[in-house]
Amino acid sequence: MSIAQNKKAFHDYFIEERFEAGLVLEGWEVKSIRAGRVNLKESYVVIRSGEIVVIGCHISPLESASTHIHPDPLRTRKLLLHEEEIRKLIGKVERAGYTIVPLDMHYSKGRIKLEIGLAKGKKQYDKRESEKEKDWQRERQRLVRNKV
Repeated sequence: MSIAQNKKAFHDYFIEERFEAGLVLEGWEVKSIRAGRVNLKESYVVIRSGEIVVIGCHISPLESASTHIHPDPLRTRKLLLHEEEIRKLIGKVERAGYTIVPLDMHYSKGRIKLEIGLAKGKKQYDKRESEKEKDWQRERQRLVRNKV
């Protein structure tokens, strides 16, 4: 079940591979995510000292979550991946010119997971081509529906 999606990532990038990563979260963040108060639109993933972290993921704190802490909605959160997956991502990003983008936040067996994608950037003409293809698919579905 999806909590939040980053639709802009599919517009700006070609997604080559996908990985499912766990997140290191605090208690108030889990409560806010379960309430649906999360935004992935401006977030991105970077590699810092051999660890994969997500930056810019906005989790709005609930008013009733806690009174003794001061939540930071944009704090940097560590992603949990297997070591071979981390090595693969680091190699692709450093050598092949790929970037890592967050795609989807969802539940998996009661845990909150973040789906990240290994992506290559689209040029402007690629974006226009994707838009034309999407419009054509939509029009084709409309035509098929009207014929039946």
